[in-house]
Amino acid sequence: MAAGKLCFPNCRDFQCTKRAIKFGEKEAWCEWTSEPCNPKNCNYATCFRRQLLDNGVCGKTIKRKTQENDGPEDLFSDEIRVRGKLLRKTGERTIF
Repeated sequence: MAAGKLCFPNCRDFQCTKRAIKFGEKEAWCEWTSEPCNPKNCNYATCFRRQLLDNGVCGKTIKRKTQENDGPEDLFSDEIRVRGKLLRKTGERTIF
């Protein structure tokens, strides 16, 4: 399971597209299925901020992973063959 907290119906960004959620004393109740609301297994659970992932995890609770680039040299490691107008203008068959 992904590192992060599961989505819950009391979140201010949570929304039921069927508008069938009712809040009781202890838990949220789905009137569509007549059972407690579970966003992980519900097809109608959405998030205003579009952060609800497929496995029921809130995307706001997941840490981003960034990848370091070694530099611009890696982007242009291969030579690019040139044809047509660019070949006539530069006079070279390959660039970079």
